[in-house]
Amino acid sequence: MNENKAYTIRMVVAESDIDAMGHVNNVVYLRYVQEAAAAHWQAVATEAAKAAMLWVVLRHEIDYLAPAFAGEVLYATTWVGETTGVKSVRFVEIANATGKTIAKARTVWCMLDAATLKPKRIEPEMMEPFM
Repeated sequence: MNENKAYTIRMVVAESDIDAMGHVNNVVYLRYVQEAAAAHWQAVATEAAKAAMLWVVLRHEIDYLAPAFAGEVLYATTWVGETTGVKSVRFVEIANATGKTIAKARTVWCMLDAATLKPKRIEPEMMEPFM
């Protein structure tokens, strides 16, 4: 893990996250990834950046390594990778309470101008708090 100012959130698996096989549904992991990214942005970005910019997902890649079950405590750790032009790569690792990694994700995000909803170049100084 490249811990460029990594940020971790704690979550508890809800009964509603469980699928017919008795473990967390694959789609729910995607929600966890997005929740971790949003929490990181909210915790670190300036108020001006939050007002001026929005993020949209261009691509998700998820590796499912082990199951998680209802009531289990999970930790989603996220950090920002390569950022060029209007795109930024974000990584998320989800681990259980023993520290075992159960899922890994790589997501490509595009920054939008909040007023125009058009892609906007990501300036290096905006990313400094994340790197």
